[in-house]
Amino acid sequence: MTHPVLIAPSILSADFGKLADEIRAVDAAGADWIHCDVMDGHFVPNITFGAPVIKSVRGASKKIFDVHLMIAPADPYLADFAAAGSDIITVHAEAGPHLDRSLQAIRALGKKAGVSLNPSTPEGVIEHILDRIDLVLLMTVNPGFGGQSFIPSVIEKVRRVKALIGARPIHIEVDGGITPETAPLVVKAGADILVAGSAVFKGGTQQSYATNISAIRKAAETA
Repeated sequence: MTHPVLIAPSILSADFGKLADEIRAVDAAGADWIHCDVMDGHFVPNITFGAPVIKSVRGASKKIFDVHLMIAPADPYLADFAAAGSDIITVHAEAGPHLDRSLQAIRALGKKAGVSLNPSTPEGVIEHILDRIDLVLLMTVNPGFGGQSFIPSVIEKVRRVKALIGARPIHIEVDGGITPETAPLVVKAGADILVAGSAVFKGGTQQSYATNISAIRKAAETA
């Protein structure tokens, strides 16, 4: 199934001192989704924010809140993130022993379910849960920090995941090092959701965000 390419700016790269305003600005600048990177300092070597922050800024945009949980364990917190206003909740396959259970729990909360794979995790781990998910998020950097360089070997992984999904209506999202230069590579391989943090929020103004989003979108369309 083919989806239009969507841009999901990661608020990890926004100015946290005015986070709601930053979300309003990137929404007005053309963001399709709002990507929220939740890190716990345990599963990944950084701490960002939790459900209370998402709840506090949820009113800043009516766009889809795409919440990426880089936390372990994730299950005890799924209800909190659902209640905070998440539309999609993505958990890492590496974050717990019972991925199928986690995905069932997300859907039972009335939310769309995603699964994320680190660069070194083989795509075969999702083969038996494809009917539980709405989205596969492939990390194109090792998770934990913004501003990292794109890992080219994941391009072939995107192609393999695309083949594994077949005709199922599942999005393929990529996160890490997405720029106008790398966007066409992953879109050509099968990705349809592009997460971009540094490449969107550089410049610090709504106009610069619009210019940055447009550049990524135009580059993706060349694929």
